Amino acid sequence: MAKMIYGIVSSKKTDKTIVVTEHVRLTHPLYRKQYTVTKRFMAHDENNEAQEGDKVVIVETRPLSARKHFKLDRITEKAGVKHVENEADMPEVLKKAEKPAEAAEVAEEDK
Repeated sequence: MAKMIYGIVSSKKTDKTIVVTEHVRLTHPLYRKQYTVTKRFMAHDENNEAQEGDKVVIVETRPLSARKHFKLDRITEKAGVKHVENEADMPEVLKKAEKPAEAAEVAEEDK
């Protein structure tokens, strides 16, 4: 039976390929301390339907490339809407400043 991995899409910069990050909580056998192990898998996404932040299930398949051995099975949960600030909505003080730390200095100069 093919291995199934549940994870979150961390990147979709390449065409028809997603990078899925899997987080696993383990307990050390001697010290009983819990720790997190993170693994990243490249998976084939034929229709480019997965977005960053989506929770997905990927399934093991034959090698599709040197690093791709999984394909997207299904999207279990879509990511929330990502807020992108429009430059037209920004105050003039922030438009003049190159960095957020300089915004306070520019505001003081305008007074």
